[in-house]
Parts: sequence; C-alpha cells; structure tokens
Amino acid sequence: MSNDIVRLTQFSHGAGCGCKIAPDILSRILASAGEQDTLSQFPSLLVGHQTRDDAAAVILNEDYALLSTTDFFMPIVDDPYDFGRIAATNAISDIYAMGGTPILAVAILGWPVSQLNAEIANRVVQGGRDVCQNLGFPLAGGHSIDCTEPIFGLAVSGTALRRNIKRNDGGKVGDRLILTKPLGIGIYATAEKHGKLQPEHVGQATAVMCHSNRVGALLAQVEGVNGLTDVTGFGLAGHLLEMCDGAHLDAIIDTSSIPELPGLDHYIAQGCVPGGTARNFTASRDRLPQLSQREQSILCDPQTSGGLLIATTEDALPEVKRLLVEHALASAVIGELKAPNTQTPRILLS
Repeated sequence: MSNDIVRLTQFSHGAGCGCKIAPDILSRILASAGEQDTLSQFPSLLVGHQTRDDAAAVILNEDYALLSTTDFFMPIVDDPYDFGRIAATNAISDIYAMGGTPILAVAILGWPVSQLNAEIANRVVQGGRDVCQNLGFPLAGGHSIDCTEPIFGLAVSGTALRRNIKRNDGGKVGDRLILTKPLGIGIYATAEKHGKLQPEHVGQATAVMCHSNRVGALLAQVEGVNGLTDVTGFGLAGHLLEMCDGAHLDAIIDTSSIPELPGLDHYIAQGCVPGGTARNFTASRDRLPQLSQREQSILCDPQTSGGLLIATTEDALPEVKRLLVEHALASAVIGELKAPNTQTPRILLS
C-alpha cells in the first residue's frame, strides 16, 4: 500500500479518546473485592485511582513527587505524523494537569504489520518523538506488538513539587470553572472519518489537539487554583462530574459560554456524532440537567487532547487568564462550583 494514500482512520473502529471505555463500565472493571484501600497500604502513594485523577503520584523525597501516566488510542486523523503528535500531546497533558513537569516518555505501539507499511509507523513514532523533544525531554524507548488496529501512545513520567500537585478533587465552593480549549473534537473526527469535514475546517481540530497544556505546570504555582484536570474521552460532562465527585460539590454551568469549534450544528445535523457521546451521556444522565440533543452532543462529546478544566478562586482569575493568554490558549469561564443540593453531586444549568 502506498504511504501517500493511506487513511489511518479507516483501520480503526474508533477514534482517539473516543475509544475509552465508558465511565460506568470502567468503575465496574476497577472495582476490587473488599475494596481495599490502596492508599493506606502504600503510604508513599499520594494519588492513586480513587478519584480517577490524571496521573498517579508517589513520594520521592520531602519536596518532590514522581508522577506517572499512560495514554494510547487508535487513529483520530489520517496523517501518520499528526496522529503521533496528537497521541503524544494527549498523554503528556496528564502530567501537566497534575501541575508537573514531564521528564521521560516511552512509546506504546500496536501495528497491523500485514496491512500497513513499517514506514508509516515510523512517521507516527517520529511525530511523538518530536513533541517530546520540543517539550524538553526524551522519548527513550517503548514496546510494540503486532495487532489488528493501529495504536499509539506514551507512558510518561514527571516530577512535581508536592505542595504544587493539583488534583481533580480540590475545588472549593465559589470557585470559577475555566475551560481552555473548544469542544467538538470528537464531532470533527467523526466528520473527517466519514468524508464530511468541510474544507474550511480541515486542520482546525489537529491544531487544537497539538496545542500543549504545559501551562498546567505554571497554573499549579498560582495561589487560588484549587482543582485541575484535562478534558478527554469522557467529555466535559464526565470530567466535570469527576471534579464534582471529588470535591463533593455541584457545578452550575452556562452552556452559552462554552467554547466550541465552528460548524458543529452542521455536523450534528449530518449525523457526525461519535458513538462515545451516547456512552458518556448514558453513564452520566442521572446527574445531568435536562439537555437538548445539541447540548448532549457537545457536553458529552469525547475530546482528544482537550483543554484544561480549572477550578480557581475569583481573586486568582486575573493571573490565571494572564498565563493562558501567554500560552495562546483561548479560555472561557463556563460556571462555578457550589454546595450540593443532594447527596450525589450534579451538574446544573444557570
């Protein structure tokens, strides 16, 4: 097969973080007999899987912690080099979302060697290697298997000052919620896979996905930034509910303030809604407000290498916005955290 005409998205049943297992099913997979408390068994473990945070954290010494994460998925774009860049940027984002600095990555590669040339895989890996190099650390090795669908991602290690680690459960009553990238990446990816992406929109989602969230390491140093996570495969609704669960708070959002990629109404009308959207909505529907079909399609749209979701005090807003502008991240205040009305945290509409 010629490297010039290959369409990687035609070799996978899903796209990007839209391949993630739905959060309700994931909870069943991770449930353990007796629900043993891993944190109490291992005192050096600062952050485990209990709050579904972005990375694990373990004590290195009095001042520093080691962060560890992994993320991989099937192609979300057709271009091999861009697929590698997106997958790497997405995986590294977990370290930044914890307030850390990445120091090392190793690659995870699955490749259908009988269907796709090794040279195409080389371009994928090169895309990931270039992202790591540009962010100042090496892609130092990895592991590969022969499998039926192309898969690529990274396992990333990083460090953070223990006092600066930001978790997804740190939000406080009255904190403003900021989103730093537009939604709609899953919709665009589905439109591209179906050959319906309009010429004026080609490359827009790729540019968003390849924009690093490295500002997270700086946001972690701002007094008043209480909670931080990145928005990926569970969509804005799913990841915001994780933030609400951890903090035991409700979120009230203004859907009109949420940034979106252009043309989403057109693509939704064309049926370009990924399957992961319905899975995300089903998993969260009991804790969501009454939503229109359009709102469901956008709030539950699985993002790949999406933006940061920040919970910050109003006093810290000017400094947070200044840092986001410096890093060329468009952002919007989309709501706030409030005391819960029921025992189970919910998302409400303003």
